[in-house]
Amino acid sequence: MSLRPVRDDQWDVVAWLWQDFRHDLGAVVNGFPYADGRYRHEWLDEYPAPDRCGYLAWQPHPNTGEDAPVAFALVRGLDADARVMQAFFVVPAARRTGLGRAVARAVVDRHPGPWEIPFQRDNLPAAAFWRAVATDAWGGAWTESAEPVPGRPDVPPDHWIRSHRS
Repeated sequence: MSLRPVRDDQWDVVAWLWQDFRHDLGAVVNGFPYADGRYRHEWLDEYPAPDRCGYLAWQPHPNTGEDAPVAFALVRGLDADARVMQAFFVVPAARRTGLGRAVARAVVDRHPGPWEIPFQRDNLPAAAFWRAVATDAWGGAWTESAEPVPGRPDVPPDHWIRSHRS
């Protein structure tokens, strides 16, 4: 696996993977695609920017051997008190192999300082994943809190993991 910053000419690759990411979340957030067939993408539209970055993880495609994208991470708050893992996705065929944890740790390690990692309460695989990553990265120096989703009193609160050391 190779983790590299998203180049200017690779944001279309992230946009394709973004649709899979939002499709996966559809069952958790009751998300439907819009009339054009695409899922919501306003967060993705905010990249790249001076206070944000993205990463793509690549590994050889099992049929062709050429590099194929297998994961992405979007990070905001590079100039803030804490970095935020705004979006994170691993393609289904690469899950449960350790790749996701390796990508998450590599991204966190590239940006020292406090971190915040939000996830939906009902996304049980994400909850287990991020708790394991937090423990691996910060030992016991992290907390988890439930917080209302701004402007959405009709949905369960999101969970936020926050590190207490860099």
